[in-house]
Amino acid sequence: MHYTLRQLEVFLATARHENVSRAAEALAMSQSAASGALAELERQFGVQLFDRLGKRLQLSELGRELRPEAENLLARAEAFEQALRGSEAAGSLRIGATLTIGNYLAVGMIAAFRERFPDAEVSLNVANTETIVRGVADYELDIGMIEGEMNHPRLETIHWREDELQVFAAPGHPLARRRKVSDAELLALPWIVREPGSGTRQTFERAMHGILPDLEIRMELQHTEAIKRAVEAGLGVGCLSKITLSEAFARGSLVPLRVPQRDFSRQFNLIVHRQKFHGRTLRRWMELCAASP
Repeated sequence: MHYTLRQLEVFLATARHENVSRAAEALAMSQSAASGALAELERQFGVQLFDRLGKRLQLSELGRELRPEAENLLARAEAFEQALRGSEAAGSLRIGATLTIGNYLAVGMIAAFRERFPDAEVSLNVANTETIVRGVADYELDIGMIEGEMNHPRLETIHWREDELQVFAAPGHPLARRRKVSDAELLALPWIVREPGSGTRQTFERAMHGILPDLEIRMELQHTEAIKRAVEAGLGVGCLSKITLSEAFARGSLVPLRVPQRDFSRQFNLIVHRQKFHGRTLRRWMELCAASP
């Protein structure tokens, strides 16, 4: 064999960071050692894996073609090492989750996973749907847990669980005691909603089909808690997942508005790269997701 696993690690780290110095830092290597490993890999096979644009290294056409194979080779090597050690799940797992899932579901799941598999190294990146999809597609993340709909040629979508959005307001809002809020009343309200690119915004816009262009979007915020605080302050009404609102409803700081004529249902999904090797740690995480209520 004319290449080493270390060379593949340097190749993939450089692909992720687009910079040898940052790749070396991520691998706890010196820059000269990382540069040497990458240069030797290219020299041995007479190929160019990166286009060098100043200090930035961008994958060449061949590099992009080989990246999935390199990712899978390293994942299989890690799985082989786990099997040699007799470990059920001892590898690393990079999870990406959209904000509702990351802040209200994923942390508890990670705690349960680590309790069962203490040797697993689990990291969590919380961002909006677009960012998580990009991370899984670019092999920055092993698995994504998303709220939005997604159609990406390199990714597989696995249905996980049901969810529903809820329109809500401050307790003293004039519509708080209404049995039903009409579309005409929805159009008269100032709205505080999630930013474009988020799964929650995507579901909100679908639910408001037909009246969406005429809604008054007063504020667009990236964080669920900021939206809740703004609504509590009487700046407008909001629409978020019921998961994020249960505690506020229980203590009475926010109240639901009833909009039965609009469909706010949606699905939470798992996304994985179609070409990614599923090692033990990833498989055990997917099993945990499937078993969660």
